[in-house]
Amino acid sequence: MELFRTVVNCAPSPEKMDYDSSIMMMGSCFAENLGVRLQQLKFNVIVNPFGIVYHPAPAAYQLKRIISGKYYTIDELHKRDELWHSFDHHGRFSHTDAQTCLEQMNRELQQAHEQLAQANRLFVTFGTAWGYRMKNTGHISANCHKFPSSDFERIRFDEETIYSVWSKSISELRRFNPNIKIVFTLSPIRHLRDGAHENQLSKSTLLLAIERLYRNTENTDYFPAYEIVLDELRDYRFYADDMTHPNNLAFNYVWKIFCECYMDEDTTRIMKTVEDIVKAAIHRPIHLTSEYRKFAATYVEKIARLKQQMPQLDFTAEIERFTS
Repeated sequence: MELFRTVVNCAPSPEKMDYDSSIMMMGSCFAENLGVRLQQLKFNVIVNPFGIVYHPAPAAYQLKRIISGKYYTIDELHKRDELWHSFDHHGRFSHTDAQTCLEQMNRELQQAHEQLAQANRLFVTFGTAWGYRMKNTGHISANCHKFPSSDFERIRFDEETIYSVWSKSISELRRFNPNIKIVFTLSPIRHLRDGAHENQLSKSTLLLAIERLYRNTENTDYFPAYEIVLDELRDYRFYADDMTHPNNLAFNYVWKIFCECYMDEDTTRIMKTVEDIVKAAIHRPIHLTSEYRKFAATYVEKIARLKQQMPQLDFTAEIERFTS
């Protein structure tokens, strides 16, 4: 039978992930979506400890800061509209109280430092080559937090600069954790606010930089999420209402390819069991009938059997829901 679509080949990784793996995800909202899915399935993963970041330069700086473990201080915060902000962090860290802001940033920084020290995989997703350089310091901001545009210079990084920045960060990472494997991805989400042509230039630049990093750096890989969405799922039925973000149908397909690439059969089987338990725990009955109590007891037993096999999995929340 003739196949009426383009198929993007993704060779299975020779080094699979399982429930003993330690993982970190950094980058755009595509990395966030992958990471959250892994968290929901009880993998040991930390997702964007600085929040979502789209540009390679601040992402590289964040990686260096995680390696150093150096805490943020009050002089690195900036106040606007009653909120304290960090130009290295997403807005979810901003707060009306500076100390609370710092405590949250440094708590996640410390967790990320510990995770990265023993991580097996680091997934990094680039979103755009367009960035904003602060005029007074030259620092590339991860988030402008609606500060005046006159405070920033908008620039598009070239392939050489991105490669140079990330080569240095990878060298530091190798000294910190020699065994970690890095997987680069390119976000399939188009940044049309930059303009259609400018977005294409941006994505092309990122692809060239990733290819150079992949070819010239050991223990690196590339997962073709960008190509899967744009070439294989080449139809607007795979996009949300804004016609820019891939919808759940598209993400679920990419997730399927991701799992086929990085998970073995035993891990996939356990993932299905975990997903069944998590979905059952989300269910809220209208009435606590004897039938539902029997249903809940069945899943408590199912968790107990799985915990015997995988004691590292945390089902505290699910058990509480079933037993309450």
